Amino acid sequence: MAAVMVAAMACGAAADAAPDLREPPYFASLSPSRARMRTGPGRTFPSSWVYVRADLPVRVVAVFKEWRKVEDPGGTQGWMLGTLVSHIRTAIVTGGEPAELRDRPGGPHVLWRAQPGVVGRLSQCGNGWCRFDVHGQAGFVQTERLWGVAPGEVLP
Repeated sequence: MAAVMVAAMACGAAADAAPDLREPPYFASLSPSRARMRTGPGRTFPSSWVYVRADLPVRVVAVFKEWRKVEDPGGTQGWMLGTLVSHIRTAIVTGGEPAELRDRPGGPHVLWRAQPGVVGRLSQCGNGWCRFDVHGQAGFVQTERLWGVAPGEVLP
């Protein structure tokens, strides 16, 4: 029984360590609630920032071995270990006013409003709209109000 559990854990670790085949730049998010940004691609480089917000969207702009050079929503760039960067797509509301979450893309009914700085998970992006989910409160938001999705990008 113990051998089976060890083998299953090894397979899971191998899957987590699988190389990312996407070509930068691409959007991703931070997976842990605490992540260090470094000045270079290695543990010997000093930390420049410590992020304490899981799901924060980032743009991966370069790859060096297991390291990812990322840009945060404020434009700060630095290096993070690839295991800290998740494939889960998130975005952050931008602008000076709350973003309206509608019942459907371009729909007349506003379900929720999200303040600038709110982070949510993305899906169903297309034609300038994305489904934006903030802990179960979801609706469609215009992509121009979000940082974490490229103009014209389509997501399932």
